[in-house]
Amino acid sequence: MNEYLIYPFGKTRSAIKLVNLFLKRIYQSMDTKTQSLESSLTVPSVQELALQNPQKVPPRYIRDDDGDDDFCTFPSSDPSLTIPLIDMAKLVNADTQQDELHKLHLACKNWGVFQIVNHGVSSLKNMGNQVKRFFELPLQEKKRWAQKPGSLEGYGQAFVTSEVQKLDWNDMIFLKSLPIQNRKLDLWPQNPPQFRETLEKYSEEMRQEATSIVSFITLALGLEDTKISESFHEGLYDIRMNCYPPCPEPERVLGIIPHADNSGITLLADFGDFPGLQFLKDGKWVGVEPIEGAIVANIGHIIEVMTNGIYKAPEHRAVVNKTKERLSIVTFCYPNPSIDIAPAEKLIGEGNKQVYKSMTHAEYFNRNFEVT
Repeated sequence: MNEYLIYPFGKTRSAIKLVNLFLKRIYQSMDTKTQSLESSLTVPSVQELALQNPQKVPPRYIRDDDGDDDFCTFPSSDPSLTIPLIDMAKLVNADTQQDELHKLHLACKNWGVFQIVNHGVSSLKNMGNQVKRFFELPLQEKKRWAQKPGSLEGYGQAFVTSEVQKLDWNDMIFLKSLPIQNRKLDLWPQNPPQFRETLEKYSEEMRQEATSIVSFITLALGLEDTKISESFHEGLYDIRMNCYPPCPEPERVLGIIPHADNSGITLLADFGDFPGLQFLKDGKWVGVEPIEGAIVANIGHIIEVMTNGIYKAPEHRAVVNKTKERLSIVTFCYPNPSIDIAPAEKLIGEGNKQVYKSMTHAEYFNRNFEVT
């Protein structure tokens, strides 16, 4: 495995401690019978738990009960630090494109994440409303689209591999969206009535957005090869819709544990009014202040490989609130499986060391992250 993908922020003491704690949690949670991350065990609904107005968090959700406080609580950052903002309208305007491309380059290189405004995804608000209505359904109704044994798709929780592992404070529904033949429509909710139709439109618009963003990322690096962006137009798109209910002890739980994405790029629509999404920057967590109608984009490991490590996949997590619910829609965008995942030729040679070896799609997803 590539050392950088284990220590994405360098071998600082805090980074090593975070990774060691993360791996400890994962390995402790797995037994020899349940070591697959392609499925998830059934666990109680966090929404239903929150509706009972508990005074304390059940032990299985508590993340600070064994002395590993740093696993949850890296220091908060200077409030003056803010996630970069990219204006898509300026990227498509010839008069402003170069300045905005420079901003995009710095955002990808220094942060690995940015917020996008003026993106033109018209179904964003409607999709958010459909997700809200879905999570407002009675539990038994939501269970009509519950995960099935051996699959992550459907309503439930992700990556629960053991009856004793720690749990995230969220419920979710995860669906494969594109290409169309990957869809399992028996898991696509028919209630609320417009859910499927809205998700179809949303998926297409997010594909167009991802393709456009990746094309500008390649331009920001001075690459003229359009093969990368074209591969995303014919790529794979998975969508995860999250509900983070209010929590009586938010400082003791995590909505989602720290991780970096294995996608090419991840696009997130936030429907909360507090910074529940956080990215690790220089050893400190930086909250993403929600901007109505904006999309949060972060680099995944595939783009990290394709850019030869110039742009890096950032560590991020979700935190929760004591009184407020938060919803989010996350689109994981992957290139077409036929394309090799490899550094762009222009970024290697002539004194530029090739950081990552070339991989097929299958090798990448078998986690063969080897350095040359």
